[in-house]
Amino acid sequence: MKTHKWFTPYLLVGPAALWVVVFSLWPFLNTVVLSFTNAKPLRAYKFVGLQNYLELFHDPHFGAAILVSIVYVLVCVPLLTILPLLLAVLVRKKIPGIGFFRTSYYFPVVASVVVVGIIWAWMFNSRGIVNEALKMAGLIDQPINFMIDRWKLLACAILLTVWKGLGYYMVVYLAALANASKDVYEAATLDGAGWWHRFRSVTIPAVRGAMLLVSALVCVSAIRVFSELYILSNGTGGPGGKDQSIVMLIQRTGSGLNGNLGYASALSIALFFLTVGPLLLVAYLNYGKDALKNSKKRPKAKVQSK
Repeated sequence: MKTHKWFTPYLLVGPAALWVVVFSLWPFLNTVVLSFTNAKPLRAYKFVGLQNYLELFHDPHFGAAILVSIVYVLVCVPLLTILPLLLAVLVRKKIPGIGFFRTSYYFPVVASVVVVGIIWAWMFNSRGIVNEALKMAGLIDQPINFMIDRWKLLACAILLTVWKGLGYYMVVYLAALANASKDVYEAATLDGAGWWHRFRSVTIPAVRGAMLLVSALVCVSAIRVFSELYILSNGTGGPGGKDQSIVMLIQRTGSGLNGNLGYASALSIALFFLTVGPLLLVAYLNYGKDALKNSKKRPKAKVQSK
């Protein structure tokens, strides 16, 4: 018995599809078109071909933003791949009061990045709690200017990103560890394997897929970082603008009545390809190698001659 009309599924999918087209697909296509123009707000524009993309190779601010992204990725990916896994292994144990530690580790995730960034900027100020603690410990005589030095500011931003991300990725690893076989752990324990041997030979292979996923998510987030650097540098991008990320450069280039929307769109397309790369790599590592192994295992058909 037919209980609905033929167009009922389309009515259910229609609003979501319309939302994707209006707020995702159309802006993306419009950005691609604008990247080939010299568009500016409230002004007519014309197509300039690949001029905006060629300008990327000669823009020192884009080069500095790429360097910031590379440093961010090289530091954040290892830290936010390994440290949350260690935390997950620790809080996985069923001992009294472990719920308190789980909540404490996850609290930075739900805290507003703006509020945390303001607190972080106050902590690392020349008169902040970090400098005062170092003075009391006798480690320094003069305050360290964290907020006006390029690499110190970048280090503070990376530290903030790692601190906020630990709890989130810890939960991802806890979900992966919940699916790990307990029999393998028990067998390794009976064989006399120590903690490190069990961690290296049992835990890491059990969460390999989660580690690849976390690495890709951290890499994409590091390339697209904005709030931490923007708040700590008070929107200036650090001394000489050398600590601004690609997203900050896009925001600065395209904002205002004199903003260069064409060049900002070209920056956005470059950012898009930079973020797609890690996702494609993870997809290949997860599915490409397995498919290649399966194709090699298939027996080849023998052709019999008559």
